[in-house]
Amino acid sequence: MSDLLSTALVTGGSRGIGKCIAQTLGARGYQIFLSYVSKPAEADAVVQSIMDAGGKALAFKLDIGDSEAVSAFFRDEIKDKVRLDLLVNNAGITKDGLLIRMKDEDFDAVVNINLKGAFCCMREAAKIMSKQRCGRIVNISSVVGQMGNAGQANYCAAKAGLIGMTKSAAKELAGRGITVNAVAPGFIETDMTLALGEDIRQQYLSHIPLKRFGSAEDVAEAVAFLASDKAGYITGQVLSVNGGMYC
Repeated sequence: MSDLLSTALVTGGSRGIGKCIAQTLGARGYQIFLSYVSKPAEADAVVQSIMDAGGKALAFKLDIGDSEAVSAFFRDEIKDKVRLDLLVNNAGITKDGLLIRMKDEDFDAVVNINLKGAFCCMREAAKIMSKQRCGRIVNISSVVGQMGNAGQANYCAAKAGLIGMTKSAAKELAGRGITVNAVAPGFIETDMTLALGEDIRQQYLSHIPLKRFGSAEDVAEAVAFLASDKAGYITGQVLSVNGGMYC
C-alpha cells in the first residue's frame, strides 16, 4: 500500500470551489481524482491545469446520487490502485423555492446529492481508509446549514445534516486514524454569485463583518489545512470560512 500514489478525490471538482480545491491540493503533491456529472470539457481543463503545474490528475464522470455507481467507482478506480489519503465531498446542487411551494422532487433531489451522495462516498472511502489505518475526509457544508436561509429549506437541511454526519463519522472512524471535518463557506465569489444583481450582493455584504466576499481560494486553503499533518489532532469540527457572517 505504501508504494501506491497518494490521492485526493474531490467530488464536483470541475468548476467553482471544487475546481480551486482540486488545483490547490494538486499543488500540494496529491494526485487528484475529480468527479463531474456534465460538461467534460470543464473537467478536462481542470485536469490539464493541474498537469501544466507539474501535478497529476484524472477526471471521472460520476453521479454521486447513484449509490451503485459510487460503489462501482471506488471498487474499479480506487481500491488497491491508489492510496486514498483524502476525500473532499464538494459536489452539490440547489433547487431553491419557498417552503410552501417546494415540490417533493426538488427536496428529494437536493438531499439525495448533497447529503446522501456525500454519505455514499464517505462509506466507501471509510472502508478503504480503515484498511490503510489513516485518511482524511473533508465535507463541504455551508453557512446556511448553520443559520438557515429563506427559500432553501432543502439545501439548508442537507448542509446541516452533513455537519451532523461529519461529527458522527469522526467518532466512528477516529480509532482507525481517520479524521473527519467540515468546512462551511459563507458568501463566496463564484460564477453563480457574480450573476446576482448588485442590490442583492450589497445586501449580503452588509451582513459580513469583514465587509468582503470570500474567494474559492479561501475555502481551498481551509481544506488543505484540514488535510495536512498540522491538523492531525482535529476531528469532528466545522471550520467556518465566512468572514464572520455566522460566528
